[in-house]
Amino acid sequence: MKCTRCGGVAVIQMRQHRLQLCEQDFIEWFTAMTRRTVDEFRMFTVTDPVLVAVSGGKDSLGLWDVLLRLGYEAEGVYIHLGIDEGLAYSDRSLEMCRAFVAQHQPQARLHVVDLGQQYGQTIPQLARTKTRGRGKACALCGLVKRHIMNRVARERGVAAIATGHNLDDEVAVLMQNTLHWQTGYLARQAPVLEEQDGLARKVKPLVRFYERETAAYTLIRGIDYIYDECPFARGSTTNRYKEVLNELERHSPGTKQQFYLQFLRARESGRIAFGEAERVRLQPCRRCGQPTTAGDLCAFCRLWE
Repeated sequence: MKCTRCGGVAVIQMRQHRLQLCEQDFIEWFTAMTRRTVDEFRMFTVTDPVLVAVSGGKDSLGLWDVLLRLGYEAEGVYIHLGIDEGLAYSDRSLEMCRAFVAQHQPQARLHVVDLGQQYGQTIPQLARTKTRGRGKACALCGLVKRHIMNRVARERGVAAIATGHNLDDEVAVLMQNTLHWQTGYLARQAPVLEEQDGLARKVKPLVRFYERETAAYTLIRGIDYIYDECPFARGSTTNRYKEVLNELERHSPGTKQQFYLQFLRARESGRIAFGEAERVRLQPCRRCGQPTTAGDLCAFCRLWE
């Protein structure tokens, strides 16, 4: 298999792009595509400080790496959730993040928030005491991470929080929301979620890349990452949608890409619209000061009551 650009030995074939590239040309393509996405959706500029939410996985560490290579002022935040489940999952994930920082000195700086140490309970403990079992752990985890990321973003004064969501992630959520006509979620699904009433701006620079492309980037760049999936995510609904979409992609390359990009274009052009949702009144939480619709205390602070 020859590289489409230079004729050398290709290491990856991307049927949806009708492209196969060698290591060097793939890294150049991946880097250029990331910059194009950042610029196209006006996510941030080269002078804007950005907070990268890192998990120790391929997507977030790959994102951090490519942003640093492009010259962006990107620092990382890792939230230690205390997930063990016999795998020391959180500890190993943190080790990957720290190894990345060691390889990218002096540009890379990492902020670590230990949930158990700072707040008194880990995600598994909260799942046992605050919910009715493991099935609610993912929703609980999302609530905790959003709150802490927003707090760190405000403290650091960054322009945006960047997450490593790839095309496979986004299109699976899009399919789920479309099948259930979750118009509220569909209205907010985009590469950029603007700042609102104290909620930090959120951006997704990797939304054009398939998961296998982000994996290829991290492998070629020699970035070590945690291969294991979070124990609480096994058998999740999102993963089942990914399996369905992978089957469609095998039969028709480019299906995922077209589904997601055409959705964005249709919304941007006005061909689909979800109406004007009534603006929810946000007020500061009495305890932490973050915006909330939940009354006196936000949902995060009520966890510790």
